[in-house]
Amino acid sequence: MTDINEVLHERGTRYGKFTGHAAVTQGIKSIMFNTREDLVLTADQREALEMIAHKIGRIINGDPNYADSWTDIAGYATLVATRLLTGKEV
Repeated sequence: MTDINEVLHERGTRYGKFTGHAAVTQGIKSIMFNTREDLVLTADQREALEMIAHKIGRIINGDPNYADSWTDIAGYATLVATRLLTGKEV
């Protein structure tokens, strides 16, 4: 089993300090969800937006050349778009 400190060190190397990531991500979420009082989202839409904000925070605070973060953003958007276009839950 991997020691949690090893995992945290690896993540910190890739994504930067957690406090920096948290500040960026919470700022993005604040703008997203405090701009429109009438915004109504389904659970998958809200979760996808929050995860996209999370991934953007990692990109801004850490390694912008880590392709997985960009792929994850595309994936979350695709999950919602697929449901909206086909009516099928993924």
